[in-house]
Amino acid sequence: MKLEVDNIELSFNQKKILSGIYLRADKGEITGILGRNGCGKSCLLEILFGNLKPKYKTIRIDSRIVKKQLFLSKNVTYLPQYSLLPKNLKIHTIFSLLEQKWNTFIMDFPTFKDYKFSNLSKLSTGEIRVLETYLILNSKQKIILLDEPFSFIAPIYVEKFKNLIVKKKQEKTILITDHFYKEILEICDRLYLIKNGYSKEVKNHQDLVNEGYLLSNQ
Repeated sequence: MKLEVDNIELSFNQKKILSGIYLRADKGEITGILGRNGCGKSCLLEILFGNLKPKYKTIRIDSRIVKKQLFLSKNVTYLPQYSLLPKNLKIHTIFSLLEQKWNTFIMDFPTFKDYKFSNLSKLSTGEIRVLETYLILNSKQKIILLDEPFSFIAPIYVEKFKNLIVKKKQEKTILITDHFYKEILEICDRLYLIKNGYSKEVKNHQDLVNEGYLLSNQ
């Protein structure tokens, strides 16, 4: 499945946020989006998902223009920066409702094994992020949008999710944005930088230095 987006124009209070975006993501690849705070990365993912309506947009799946919000097609799922799951639900109930296997989860994340019958509210912010990211990656949808999945979680979990994301790209179209640029560079097959409202495809660390996103010694 190939996802393309272009002709996006988005402004808030007459301040233009996005104005020259082209982005392509394919099944079998991980597509990364980098950019400084406030550049519009999260807005772009919300536009793709259908939560945010820009002035203009063109979205294509397998070269066909999609006019309705993508979430209505049931092909896409989205991990935003804010928490998704109700805190009053028990964790085993969440897994049951989403038709996911608890035993498979704790094989990769054994430190969670004692939480099965706990309310989500018993988990830390980082632990909730781990749970939500895992559930999104293992969902049935074919397009996965991940907004800062590595934030607030322990380094050991970052490594686990890097491996899981690389594994899942064989069956899904994955877009990911995060400030953990080293991890993004490591796992992504295609990478875009958003700067001054425009997107530019970049290839490596030096390109990010040349664009002013990184210092040469970073």
